[in-house]
Amino acid sequence: MQPTLFILAAGMGSRYGGLKQLDGVGPDGETLMDYSIFDAIRSGFGKLVFVIRKDFKDDFYKIIVSKYENHLPVEVVFQSLDALPEGFDCPPERKKPWGTNHAIMMGKEVINEPFAVINADDFYGRDSFEVLGKALMAISEEKKEYYMIGFRIGKTLSEGGSVARGVCEANQEGYLTSVVERTAIERIDGNIQFTDENGKICILDESVPVSMNMWGFTPDYFACSEEYFKKFLCANRDNPKSEFFIPLMVNELVTNNNACVKILDTTSEWFGITYAQDRQSVVEKIQTLVDAGEYPAKLF
Repeated sequence: MQPTLFILAAGMGSRYGGLKQLDGVGPDGETLMDYSIFDAIRSGFGKLVFVIRKDFKDDFYKIIVSKYENHLPVEVVFQSLDALPEGFDCPPERKKPWGTNHAIMMGKEVINEPFAVINADDFYGRDSFEVLGKALMAISEEKKEYYMIGFRIGKTLSEGGSVARGVCEANQEGYLTSVVERTAIERIDGNIQFTDENGKICILDESVPVSMNMWGFTPDYFACSEEYFKKFLCANRDNPKSEFFIPLMVNELVTNNNACVKILDTTSEWFGITYAQDRQSVVEKIQTLVDAGEYPAKLF
C-alpha cells in the first residue's frame, strides 16, 4: 500500500514575518513544500494531505494545490481552535493554535493508510523520503511500529535566533525512549544550550538526535491522540498558550510502552526557514542541489 504524505501547513510563520509556506525559494519559484512533494512522489508516496487554516484557503488552493491535482490525489483539511472532542469548548482567551499533534488529528477522516508527517517549511532531502517511505510500505498487520527520521542537532540550528526541537534519547537498538519538545535552543559561546522547566541551563552535544517533525505513523495514531488530547485539555484549560506537540504525544506512548518508535538514519541534510534572514541561505542551498543535478530547475 502506498503511504500518504501529510503536510503541516497551518502555521502563520510569525517569526518569519509572513506565510513562509508559500514563499518561493527555488529557481522557478518553488516552495520548500514543492521539494518535499517531489521527493515523496519519486519515493512511492501515493496521496497528499495538507492541513491549513481556513483564512488562507484561497491562496493555498491557487498557489499550491492546483499544481498537484493532476499528479496524485490531494486532500485539504483545516485546523481550527474549536476542533475539539465532544464536551470541550475553546476558552475565549485562547488565540494560539492547539499545536502540531492537534493538526495531525485533523486528518482522521481522510487518511486510512500508513502516513508520513512533515512540516511545510522544512527541507528534508530525497534520502529521508526514500528511507521513511520504504519503512511505511513494509508495515504489516503483525508488527506495527512508528518511525522518526533523526537529524543531528548541531546541523539544525539557525543563525537568526533560537529554535524549538524535539530532543531525543534512544536505546541501543535505535528505538526512541523519550522525546521532549525544547524551546529557545541556540548556540551561545560555542555551546548548544537551552533552559529547562526548572530554570537550569542544559548543554547538548552536537550529535544529539532531534525530531524535525518527520514522522511515520499508522491510522491507529489518530485514536491514541484523541484520547490523550482530552487529558491534555483537562490539564491545560487555564493555560491559553499551551500546545499539544507531536513529541508530547509520542513521548506519552513510548514512556508507557504503548508504542515503539524506530529512529531512522538518513544521509540527507535538513535545512529550513525559521527567521527571515534564513531565507537567502536556503535559496543558495537549493540552487546548489539543482546545479548538482539532484533536482530539475522546474519541478512541476
